[in-house]
Amino acid sequence: MIRNLSFSDALSEGLVQAMDKDISIFVTGIGVDYASGVFGTTKDAFKKFGKARVFEAPAMENAITGICIGAAASGSRPLLVHYRNDFLLLSLDQLMNLAAKWNYMYGGNAPAAPVVIRAIIGRGWGQGATHSQSLQSVLAHFPGVAVLMPTFPEDAKGLLLSAFESKSPVVLLEHRSLFDLQGNVPLEPTKTPIGKAKIIRQGADVTIVACSIMVLEALSAAKYLSNFGIDVEVIDLISIRPLDELTILNSVIKTGRLLVADTSWVRFGVTSEVTAMVTEKAFSSLKCSPVRIGLPDCPAPVAKVLEDTFYPNALDVIDAVRKMLNRNDIDIDFIPAEDTFKGPY
Repeated sequence: MIRNLSFSDALSEGLVQAMDKDISIFVTGIGVDYASGVFGTTKDAFKKFGKARVFEAPAMENAITGICIGAAASGSRPLLVHYRNDFLLLSLDQLMNLAAKWNYMYGGNAPAAPVVIRAIIGRGWGQGATHSQSLQSVLAHFPGVAVLMPTFPEDAKGLLLSAFESKSPVVLLEHRSLFDLQGNVPLEPTKTPIGKAKIIRQGADVTIVACSIMVLEALSAAKYLSNFGIDVEVIDLISIRPLDELTILNSVIKTGRLLVADTSWVRFGVTSEVTAMVTEKAFSSLKCSPVRIGLPDCPAPVAKVLEDTFYPNALDVIDAVRKMLNRNDIDIDFIPAEDTFKGPY
């Protein structure tokens, strides 16, 4: 049975279904037992399972991460939720030096520590340099942890279900502007495979590899460019680590052109990794240099007028594709969709 659900409702449904199936799952983090339930994603679980399995955590990110890792190693399935992924920086030692390396350090002889972490990324409500970041490239730099970025409600639910069955730590990064996005979601607990990208739109002229909200910008750009006979293929990366190289390479071999769009900085980021991989493994198929779209090389501003300039959108994608194809005959008459996120977090 397929229904139309929001991104937040899909996450909520997936969490309740997972907790029904596995009594070892518990949820903790700041605000998980609030009435708002982290944009509504934990309120149904709290209503059904109560404080025994869904409970508030103090603002002690390093300590609570260690507690969850210990619980995971002891047989539980903890879900740790962060309202902002920026606070994961306070727990990198625990996450990357313990959880991510657990199986390596003990040669597989120690119990697994499959902690699941949800964290919210991206712009919103003038949150500025320290609360608007997208840290996927930082997290994905370390082997031993899966880093996932769902775009659509179906995959938000499906990836969460898969994360609870993973033998390794999993971090899901969710863009705050996606929580109201509607989409078709199976009622059944249908898992989305970790490590597999999806071709969202078929095309022959250029491949756009994007993640999170930049997938929506890529689709908007592709629709507009189709008016000028430009056929764009859009790949939703979904999984940052592990990276689905095969899907990307097959697409680029077909189109001969690559554009990568990320929610974070270009330098040393996801756009750089994908571009390097394609250049190393499919260089002879490229008809022009790959293009990377991401944040300018500076921290995020606070003022909305500066935010509107700082964050890339479909207009940037359209202009880049036009230049890649030497289509200077195209006069861009496109108004990007306005970000409707109103806060408070």
